[in-house]
Amino acid sequence: MPITVSTLHQMKQRGEKFAVLTAYDAAFAQLIDEAGVEVLLVGDSLGMVVQGRESTIPVTMDEMVYHTSLVSRAAGNALVMADMPFMSYATTELALANAARLMKEGGAQMVKLEGGAPRLEAVRAMTENGIPVCAHLGLLPQSVHKVGGYRVQGRDDAAAEQMVADAVALEQTGADIMLLECVPRALAKRITESLTIPVIGIGAGVDTDAQVLVLYDMLGITPGKRPSFSHDFLAESGSIAAAIKAYAVQVKAGSFPTAQHGFD
Repeated sequence: MPITVSTLHQMKQRGEKFAVLTAYDAAFAQLIDEAGVEVLLVGDSLGMVVQGRESTIPVTMDEMVYHTSLVSRAAGNALVMADMPFMSYATTELALANAARLMKEGGAQMVKLEGGAPRLEAVRAMTENGIPVCAHLGLLPQSVHKVGGYRVQGRDDAAAEQMVADAVALEQTGADIMLLECVPRALAKRITESLTIPVIGIGAGVDTDAQVLVLYDMLGITPGKRPSFSHDFLAESGSIAAAIKAYAVQVKAGSFPTAQHGFD
C-alpha cells in the first residue's frame, strides 16, 4: 500500500515508529523502498555527499527538481519528500512557485523547509494550496553561516522554549510533519509529545516518532568524519540492501538510535 501523509499520522496515533532515509537517484530509491522505509527524503544534503560541496547552500532548484524526479520514478510505496533549497522560499510567492515545481516536475508528495516563526506565512500558503509540508527545526544546515557551524540547538532554556513554541505554531499553521535535527533528547521528547503530527528525528534521541539519516552516512561511505548521531549499518550487514533493511528494522523497533547517537 502506498504511504501517504494520512498513513504517517495514523502510525503516530498507534505509537508505531517509521523510517526515513535520504535518496538521490533511482537505484538507491528502489532499494530503500523495497526495504520497507516509509519516506524517501530527497535532501539538499546532496550538495555535500553527491556534489562534494562544503554545505547545502549552493544547491539549486533545478538540481533538486532533477534529483527528485529520479527518486520519484523509482519509488514504489514510499512517500517522496523533497527539500526546498536555500532561498527558494524567502517569500510566500517563491515558496508556492518552487514547491509547485518540486511536485509537478519532480513528483514530490511533500516538501520540507527550514525555520520556525518566519516560515509560518509560507507554510500557511502552501497548506491552503494543497501542498503537504514538513517543517524543520533545530540545527538548520542552510543557516550554518549565520549560527557559526554545525552544533546542537536548544540547550539553553530560552532556545528550548522558543523551539517548542515554533513547533506548536507550525503545526497550528498547517505543517503535516516536523523534523528535529541535533536537539537534546529531552527537548525532542517534549516536542514529540506536544504535537499531534509525526516528529522525525536526526540526532534527537529515540523518543521521536521516526528517524532519518543521510544514506551515505549510514552506509559509511561519506568522505571525512561521519556525524556522531549516525551509525555504519553496512559494516555489520554485508550488503547495501541488508544494511538498509537493518536500519529500517531497528528504527521501527526503537533500538536505533541508542544513547550514544544523541545529545543531553
